[in-house]
Amino acid sequence: MKILVCISSVPDTTSKINFTADKSAFDKNGIQWVINPLDEFALTKAIKLQESQGATVTVINVGDAVTEPVIRKALAIGANDAVRVNLDPKDSFSTAKEIAAVAQNGGYDLILCGKESIDYNGGSVPGMVAQLLNQPFVNASVGLDVNGSEATAVREIEGGKETISVKLPAVIAGQKGLVDEKDLIIPNMRGI
Repeated sequence: MKILVCISSVPDTTSKINFTADKSAFDKNGIQWVINPLDEFALTKAIKLQESQGATVTVINVGDAVTEPVIRKALAIGANDAVRVNLDPKDSFSTAKEIAAVAQNGGYDLILCGKESIDYNGGSVPGMVAQLLNQPFVNASVGLDVNGSEATAVREIEGGKETISVKLPAVIAGQKGLVDEKDLIIPNMRGI
């Protein structure tokens, strides 16, 4: 099984946020960048599938060279390889198009994403990727099992949880609960 995990680089929540002098743009100077926390749940789930099913895990990031430390961290966590699309993403659709193009050419069985990034909270990229690839999509997943060519996802809905089975290839957008927080993998400094 081939898994593609979408990771975005977001400002650490402890970073002091500033804007440029004319207040027209976000000032990136002095910002500590981290893997989007919801993407970390997806990456950890992919690593668990790698261990249990022999899957190969590729991470993809759409961003400029500033995002490379985040990609190195994902590799240290256990991804087999990484793809960085050299683009300063300006909107969700351009990001989704780039991810879909890589996914289309890579023949991935499963695409895992966080349900949204904590910087813009748009939450539209995973659904757009699924639409562009014409694949089933499950959002807000808090559980995932893969058996052969079928994935069973549990997602939160208003008032409860819903279990959905989809044929692979598919796009699953996860959130807290996809894996337990205690199971998130912390890479050691040597690995980075």
